[in-house]
Amino acid sequence: MNTGRRSFIQASGGLILAGLASTARLSHAEGPIDIAMMGTPGGARVWFQPIGLLIDVGQTIRWTNRDPGNSHTATAYHPSLYKKAQRIPDSAKPWDSGFLLPDESFSLTLTVPGVYDYYCLPHEHAGMVGRIIVGHPETDGWQTRAEAQQGVPAAALQKFPSIEQIMKERVVSGAASG
Repeated sequence: MNTGRRSFIQASGGLILAGLASTARLSHAEGPIDIAMMGTPGGARVWFQPIGLLIDVGQTIRWTNRDPGNSHTATAYHPSLYKKAQRIPDSAKPWDSGFLLPDESFSLTLTVPGVYDYYCLPHEHAGMVGRIIVGHPETDGWQTRAEAQQGVPAAALQKFPSIEQIMKERVVSGAASG
C-alpha cells in the first residue's frame, strides 16, 4: 500500500469515526448539542449549522454566534413572540435568545417531544431558520395546521429540512441548504 492511499484510508476512517461519534453524541449527549450561527464575510448569506437535528427528550441545545459580522437570535415560532405562527409543540415553552453578538451563546433544554421550528429575528427573510425534532414527532401536531404557514416568509419555508430527512439523517447540514 502506498503512502498516499494509506493516508486517504486513514483520513476517511477518521471522518467516518467522527461522523459516528457525532451521531452517538446526539443520542447520548453529556453536554449541550451545539448549533452555530454562521454567515459569509459581508453577510450575503446567513444560516444555522446544522439546520436540522433529531435529539432525545431532555437534551440541551446551545446556539453560539460564530458569525463575526452579524448579531443573531434563536427564536421559536410562537404567537407570544412577535405574533408569529406557532411551529412548536402545544405544551412547549417558546424561547427567544435575544440578540447574540459574535461568540455569545444561548442554551435551552427541550423536554416536550415534537417538532420545533425556530428562526433568526433579523434574518428570517433570508431563510435563516432551523428545525429540531425531539423524540418522535406528533402526527397531529402544529405541522398539520394550515395557519402554521401564515406569516412565514417563502425563503424561510423553503429552507426547513423535511421531518423525514431529519428522522433519517439525524443531523442535516445548514451549509448545504442554500
